[in-house]
Amino acid sequence: MALTSHVAEPAFVRRRNGAWVELETLVTKAKNGRLRALPEVDVARLPLLYSDACCDLAAAQAARYSAPLVDYLSALTAESHALVYSRAPLRADLPFGMTPGSARSALLAFPRAVRSRWKAMLLAFALFFVPFAVGLIWATVDPSFTFRVVPEPMLKQLAEGYKEGFGAGRGEGQDAGMAGFYVYNNVGIALRCFATGIFAGVGSALYLVMNGLFTGAIFGYVAAQGAGHNILTFVVSHSGLELGAIVIAGGAGMSLGWSMVVPGPFPRVIALQRAAKEIIVIVAGAAVMLLLAAGIEGFWSSSSLPDVVKHVFGAGMLLLLVAYFVFAGREVARD
Repeated sequence: MALTSHVAEPAFVRRRNGAWVELETLVTKAKNGRLRALPEVDVARLPLLYSDACCDLAAAQAARYSAPLVDYLSALTAESHALVYSRAPLRADLPFGMTPGSARSALLAFPRAVRSRWKAMLLAFALFFVPFAVGLIWATVDPSFTFRVVPEPMLKQLAEGYKEGFGAGRGEGQDAGMAGFYVYNNVGIALRCFATGIFAGVGSALYLVMNGLFTGAIFGYVAAQGAGHNILTFVVSHSGLELGAIVIAGGAGMSLGWSMVVPGPFPRVIALQRAAKEIIVIVAGAAVMLLLAAGIEGFWSSSSLPDVVKHVFGAGMLLLLVAYFVFAGREVARD
């Protein structure tokens, strides 16, 4: 591109030419169908470079710089505009190897998404289960402690209910009604664990701690009243799915909040968009886990089946969950 004799124009070109060349390179690659192969950082920079080029064009026109420079910037911004604001997304591929309409790809994408946020998930696990253990032990040793965490009438009602056991089971109508209640209750807890993470992840962390302490205190109190075996038999079948989903939702919320506090090389809005695209996979997977847990809790956990059957089923579910999150989808990740 030829420089003119305008006094300010050469300095302007020297200062901004690197960004124009970078934008032109990205546009050329996109026109050749290679945008999907670009790193995420380059894809994220495209709209920023386009915005800067528009400002440069306006500045060049206002300063009456040479026609070749103005024409060059006009063409560059026009091509960039068509790319940035096209109806097709800049990166059409779905996260974690997902393909549209494929249940199998979604089934494998979920554990990969959870593993990709393993630090947040590990912290969420600790934030829930350490207070859970504290509440459990404290309530077992000193049941009166539980009254400071959980309303006393609720605790006594729970203790009486678990003392009766589930030898008679429930009617089908009661099972369906309770399953619906469990869906409403569990999904509500998980959504709050996730949604409060928008406040730099602090809300999710606090919610995990409170729910862990609350749940552990209930378990400890009921056990101290002599119904520990019954409550364990009731929860063993579905607790892996239910508590696991709550922990995962909390970890997803913290991860989303951190993406705003520590955006890395991206502007905060783009960092949030990138994180949300991946985290939505985690939230959807946690919701499915909660639906499965509610079904088991409503129709199976309170049934009159022998205790040993429920314990074996619960142990199998827990092992299956661990294997799923540790191993599922790894062969795709290596491709």
